[in-house]
Amino acid sequence: MNTDTHANSAARSRPSRRRLLYLGTAAVGAAGLAAGAWPFIAQMNPDASVRAAGDILEADLAGLAPGTQRIVHWHGRPIFIVARTPAMLAAMQEAAFVRVLIDPRSERRQQPAYAKNWHRSLDPAYAVLVGVCTREGCVPTFVADAPAPDVPGGYICPCCAAHYDPAGRTYTGITQYNLPVPPYDIVAPSRLRIGRNAGNELFTLDMVEVI
Repeated sequence: MNTDTHANSAARSRPSRRRLLYLGTAAVGAAGLAAGAWPFIAQMNPDASVRAAGDILEADLAGLAPGTQRIVHWHGRPIFIVARTPAMLAAMQEAAFVRVLIDPRSERRQQPAYAKNWHRSLDPAYAVLVGVCTREGCVPTFVADAPAPDVPGGYICPCCAAHYDPAGRTYTGITQYNLPVPPYDIVAPSRLRIGRNAGNELFTLDMVEVI
């Protein structure tokens, strides 16, 4: 195959930069001034005495419609719980989109082993993420619907315009780290337990990589 033809074909298969940054321009303009800065994750980890107390938070998923988010707070952190739609899950797996992800295989230590998969969760239907931008420490804005079919929605940081997909995977290059997944378990079809790992995994947010 001609080299130029191959290059043009590859370029067409990738999401355009304009599409990828469209969400950032809109959301940052609307929410940038309203969002407050949040300390870096490393500075927010509870001390040893708090961890030893085994503080566990149970979150109810009842009534959480597909494409919507619920925020709970655990140890001072916002925890995003999202009911992902089939369209989100499909777009997250598109080869053209996966190619622009910074850490598509979750190789950096941003999640427990049981969430080291393409959807970064125990159940593909639900995302459970620490809602703190890994670049600026601000609380990202949730965007359920994307203006282009090759972008699955997700999150945009109002401070630095970093983009994250509905699994918390970053894809603009602004930050090199995905949103962390907290230790959690599913204890009933409509109930999560945040602060306790599934199975025999030993994982805390002390293990998360930060800038």
